[in-house]
Amino acid sequence: MSSGIHHITAITRKIQANVDFYVGFLGLRLVKRTAGFEDADQLHLVYGDASGAPGTLITFLAWEDGSQGRVGLGQAAEIALSIRPEAIGFWLTRALSHNIQMSGPAQEFGEPVLRLKDPDGIIIKLVGEAELEVQDPWPARDIPAGDAIQRIRGATIFSEKPAETADFITRHFGFRPVAEAGGVRRLASDVADVLDIRDAGGFWTAAPGTGTIDHVALRAADQAAVERTAAALAAEAEGDVNMHDRTYFYSLYVREPGGALIEYATDGPGMTVDEPQETLGSKLFVPAHFRADPEEVRVRLPQFSLPGEERMTERDLPFIHRVHRPENADGTALVLLHGTGGNETSLLPFGARVAPNAMLVSLRGRSTDEGYPRFFRRLTMTSFDQKEIVTEAEALAAFIEEANAAYGLDPAKTAFLGYSNGANMLGAALQLHPGLIRNAVLLRAMNVLEGAPKVDLAGTNVLMVTGQSDPYGAYAAEIEKRLAGAGASVENRLLPSGHDIGLADVELARQFMEKVVR
Repeated sequence: MSSGIHHITAITRKIQANVDFYVGFLGLRLVKRTAGFEDADQLHLVYGDASGAPGTLITFLAWEDGSQGRVGLGQAAEIALSIRPEAIGFWLTRALSHNIQMSGPAQEFGEPVLRLKDPDGIIIKLVGEAELEVQDPWPARDIPAGDAIQRIRGATIFSEKPAETADFITRHFGFRPVAEAGGVRRLASDVADVLDIRDAGGFWTAAPGTGTIDHVALRAADQAAVERTAAALAAEAEGDVNMHDRTYFYSLYVREPGGALIEYATDGPGMTVDEPQETLGSKLFVPAHFRADPEEVRVRLPQFSLPGEERMTERDLPFIHRVHRPENADGTALVLLHGTGGNETSLLPFGARVAPNAMLVSLRGRSTDEGYPRFFRRLTMTSFDQKEIVTEAEALAAFIEEANAAYGLDPAKTAFLGYSNGANMLGAALQLHPGLIRNAVLLRAMNVLEGAPKVDLAGTNVLMVTGQSDPYGAYAAEIEKRLAGAGASVENRLLPSGHDIGLADVELARQFMEKVVR
């Protein structure tokens, strides 16, 4: 193993568009899908060549609906990929036909370069590298092997201390200065990977977020090399150094003098340590330290489809939401509304246990109370913002009607399940928009609507589950009385529990679904 680039990690906002660009347009292989090592609810995708070799890997952390970052000082700003010089024309035509934003070709350090922008705005440079041998590209159906992307060529780092940045990387990571032009110092490795250090003095500081590159990982021979470098960095007081076992490699993290995050990662054990090369990218890996059920993690992560696979695009509807469609979908659906402090992923594992073959549609409340998402604000422990309840119930009704059309939901085969604040929202919506919700599970619910509209809820099925020691349990009788008085079929089950929900709630909700949703 020689020095070079191991992988580059960036942040994406919309995972399906990201997959479509890197697999569908660029022709890379999805070689790994994992839960994040720091956060199991964060999807992390790895793209590369056919074998997932170090030096070809581009990885993305998914921050769905996350804030846009800002490219600036102390950050890598461009990803360069190697192609044969003769392939520039192919990619120019391909970018035009796919409506990809681009500029060039232009000459940089004597090589033709075509700049593209991915869906998040990250700049991808296709560099025509002389005497490049065709290695192990993933066989994309519409990209000839001779035109395919071969590997990572390099990255551009913005620094207000370019000399110090270049010296740091040269001393510790096996790169050497090879050229300088136009305010850029070029460093090269033994395998001709390059790092371009751009003098960006006076530019604004980078801000983390979607559409930015998180870090560049450089290649280490083995764990011993990583540990030697860590010791050298500590001896020279080069800043905080963190070392981690990332299953597929062992690495350290450190910031170079200009502020950019650098990782130093071993080639081994590699991407095939937990699945064979033939099926790379098909299995979800969940780091062992979470001690989590992979299926529960899977249902919380955003879904996506590879090119050619059946897909369902999440629509722009009144509520931020997450859709999970199981492999053995049976045509039923379960719409989930979280409690205070939850979000659109909180109830997904619960919903998957209740109805494993149902499409799950999980909403995030649009209100905020003491920093937590809710479906409407609380004024005191037992009084609520009545105007907001009405307007958010209207928004929920609009969401339901649009979701029925967008996702093909059959109202007769759809149930709604809410917990705490989400259950209270459903109880209000049942009264304010009769007939819209036919089947509802209200977990730890109370009545929050002060007015008592006269409605007809005949044909509506409701399961209430109340905790015997729930401090709000005494308020459940009012919503039961209202719904039953309006003609709904209401069953209120009392459990020996508090406000929390658990397996007993799952079982009652499952039985309800089997009885009323067919």
